[in-house]
Amino acid sequence: MSEEMSFWDHLDVLRSHIIRVLVVLAIVLVGCFFALPHVFDTIILGPTHADFFVYRWLGFAYGPAEDVEIINIAVASQFLTHISTAFWISLVLVFPYLMYQIWAFVKPALYPKELRGVRTAFSAGTLLFYLGCAVGYLVVFPIIFRFLVQYRIGAEVLNQINLGSYMSLFLSMVFIMGLVFEMPILAWMLGALGVLNKKMLKSWRRYAVVVLLVLAAAITPTGDPFTLFVVFLPLYLLYELSILICPKPAAGE
Repeated sequence: MSEEMSFWDHLDVLRSHIIRVLVVLAIVLVGCFFALPHVFDTIILGPTHADFFVYRWLGFAYGPAEDVEIINIAVASQFLTHISTAFWISLVLVFPYLMYQIWAFVKPALYPKELRGVRTAFSAGTLLFYLGCAVGYLVVFPIIFRFLVQYRIGAEVLNQINLGSYMSLFLSMVFIMGLVFEMPILAWMLGALGVLNKKMLKSWRRYAVVVLLVLAAAITPTGDPFTLFVVFLPLYLLYELSILICPKPAAGE
């Protein structure tokens, strides 16, 4: 561990790490802003296309019969969407650097025996976040979007998808799955603090299944068992991974 530092010394160090993250985020944001128009139609709007590769994998029944038209009804919406989307994408890209700066901040306060475990946790957390975002983009969002686009409350009511509502659903689904995939890291941290252990998680498994099913149903507002299973499966596997990496109870517990 490093020598004793005052509260203000820690605050100065934290401020320097925050400034580094903000500078890198600003640079990446500018790059994303200029690059976004070249990939927006193919990547962000990919699920609106009938030939989106995920729909081909799942079968024609799980994709729209034809391309879905996204409309804009607000004068400044496209410009504001450009800025906000570039920001969120840049935040995803900067996430590993953010985790590194957090690691650099807490590293001096750790004992040598703690360094390896925390370093592994930060690395695994970054990997799981990206994996969750990928599952959100490739699985969860396309299925939810397909269901909502094809849903009809009446035969004469047509769906015209607004750009703002599309982007709101797209970003929320991707980031929710990215955060949900941090579950094993959270379990490991709580286990390291003595709040959780492997035995507790195993005893809660049957209740966890019910909670995860409810969570999957909330994420995917469909009555389709296939859709529910597709979302529930990775959540359940994350719970099992949490059991695997969570420490055993101390002797006597």
